[in-house]
Amino acid sequence: MSAQIPPENSPPRSKKLLLLLIILIIILISGGGAAWYFLIHKAADKSEEHQTEEHQAEDHQSSEQEEAPIFVEMLPFTVNLPPDGQFLQATFTLQLSDSSDAEHLTLYTPQVRSQILLLLSNKTGDNLLLLEGKTLLTQEITTLLKKPLDKGLKPIKVTHVFITSFIIQ
Repeated sequence: MSAQIPPENSPPRSKKLLLLLIILIIILISGGGAAWYFLIHKAADKSEEHQTEEHQAEDHQSSEQEEAPIFVEMLPFTVNLPPDGQFLQATFTLQLSDSSDAEHLTLYTPQVRSQILLLLSNKTGDNLLLLEGKTLLTQEITTLLKKPLDKGLKPIKVTHVFITSFIIQ
């Protein structure tokens, strides 16, 4: 018997292995490139998104710091309360919406103090001792200050009135 001789049309076995090996290497390189793109590149994108979010958060915090509340502490008020002759000593702190209102309030402090003193002098000690009386007082001061102090002037935008000291004797 004679040994089989491969036909001349078919490539030798070593060429088939070499071709198969080249195809396998191309697949591995493509797979590695795809893995790099989806894992490393996407992770870098997420990192950039995270940094962008942090930057936006910092911008938001800095804008909050720029919009910090503005407080103006009034000098203490002392008034006689009807009808018993008690007296009230109270200090208020006003929270304003912007710095121009603080300047406006400072400029017109005598008028503001006069209006608040008139309001306080019409209160009774019995009403002011109750929480409801104090709450009503802060609302009345807010309403009072929302009216323009003079013709042609804009009203002061008071967001809160805080009682920082309150003594009735």
